[in-house]
Amino acid sequence: MMNKRSKDQLAARVAQDIHDGAYVNLGIGMPTTVANHIPAGREVILQSENGILGMGPAPAAGQEDYDLINAGKQPVTLLAGGAYFHHADSFGMMRGGHLDICVLGAFQVSARGDLANWSTGEPGAIPAVGGAMDLAIGAKQTWVMMDLLTKKGESKVVERCNYPLTGIACVKRIYTDLGTLECTPQGLKLIDTVEGLSRAELERLINLPIAA
Repeated sequence: MMNKRSKDQLAARVAQDIHDGAYVNLGIGMPTTVANHIPAGREVILQSENGILGMGPAPAAGQEDYDLINAGKQPVTLLAGGAYFHHADSFGMMRGGHLDICVLGAFQVSARGDLANWSTGEPGAIPAVGGAMDLAIGAKQTWVMMDLLTKKGESKVVERCNYPLTGIACVKRIYTDLGTLECTPQGLKLIDTVEGLSRAELERLINLPIAA
């Protein structure tokens, strides 16, 4: 029996791989939870596209300051030495290659690392690209954090995206509730799976080959 990663376990798995001294942007939604799981003693400088550098974990209940929010309008904390700055400066940082890693959510990721995360293209869907295009191309590494399967049981990791693209061949790693994959020009490569799930079973779920 496989043990799916919970949201917190998935956030901790992503945080585990962020190197000491990294400058990191956490995208809206699930990726913001990574801030709560940075390993003790590791310095990771978190950036928010609305103009924060040195963002800390979520505040304790009752300690929220709604003048201090991230790009998803969630209250956050600021670590010692943190700074606020203009939105344009923040995007200059994102586009200028100054971020080591960005962690984004996704609707789909292709085996070669194409990213679709801003619109399903369906009638009535509200496009919400935000700074995702700038981050996906501007960061030195783009990681995706998401559930592997949709509510219908379809894989979000696909051979080719059929949703509008955010970026082409930009995703380096895919962190999911069932395993972690690397995107390469040759296709998918396995980093790990959850306990009780084999590489062959993961291949069956994705319906794509995964190199060991």
